[in-house]
Amino acid sequence: MTRRRPLLSVVVIGLACLVGMPLYYIVVNTFKTQDEMVSSPLAPPTSLYLDNYLEVFDQVPLAQSFGNTLYITAGAIAVQLFVGVTAAYGMIMRATLFNRIFGVLLLLAFVVPGQATLIPLYRTLVDAELVDTFNGLIIMYAGGSIFCFFLIQGYIRTLPFEIVEAARIDGAGVFQIFWRIVLPLIRPILITVGIFQTMWVWNDFILPNVFLSSPEKRTIVLEVYSAVGEFSTDWPAFMTLSVVALVPMVVFFVVSQRHIISGLLAGGVKG
Repeated sequence: MTRRRPLLSVVVIGLACLVGMPLYYIVVNTFKTQDEMVSSPLAPPTSLYLDNYLEVFDQVPLAQSFGNTLYITAGAIAVQLFVGVTAAYGMIMRATLFNRIFGVLLLLAFVVPGQATLIPLYRTLVDAELVDTFNGLIIMYAGGSIFCFFLIQGYIRTLPFEIVEAARIDGAGVFQIFWRIVLPLIRPILITVGIFQTMWVWNDFILPNVFLSSPEKRTIVLEVYSAVGEFSTDWPAFMTLSVVALVPMVVFFVVSQRHIISGLLAGGVKG
């Protein structure tokens, strides 16, 4: 066992370096000129070249793009969590045959690739006059409620339902049980699901690219994509914009990592 630990450490460190190489490549080249990046893409920069960052902050409407992304993400997560938690609670509290069949249909819908539904969804939004609007995009992200539903439903099943039965005997209604008992108990999984969905919505490219067309409504990911020229691309500037777009999610993940672990462990212990 003692001999295996150094070998395991070497393997893990090697894998970490392999995974971190693309990030190193991007960050290092943000401090280089175009010519220096082409001549030595993996070498450290010869000097601290900050013009790429100054150019990005001067020419790209970052505040507007971050604001758009924040609005869409906050609205989408609020809708997904609300639909997911209420649907999961309703399914558990009323385990009828219809609810079970409906749960199976939701599972089948969950495995359908989202790309296969883009054309009918786009036509639906056109008829509703919601194309190129933030609210229309938030409605599209409401489909992520299915993912929230399954995770939250599985967590609710692990709760001690003796508490719920005692509340019913005391005369508590369905809404009171949900608000005062179930919701506080499932807070760990709500936080965990919210974190996962936040990272998905914030970093998503397909839906904003399909349903948003106005330049002033671009999300930060679309802003990065728009930096790629048709015939030529300033790759150091492009990588700089990519780093700027990644920083909020990296900070968010580092800060919320303990909530992810605690939420998943709590569900595992209760199960």
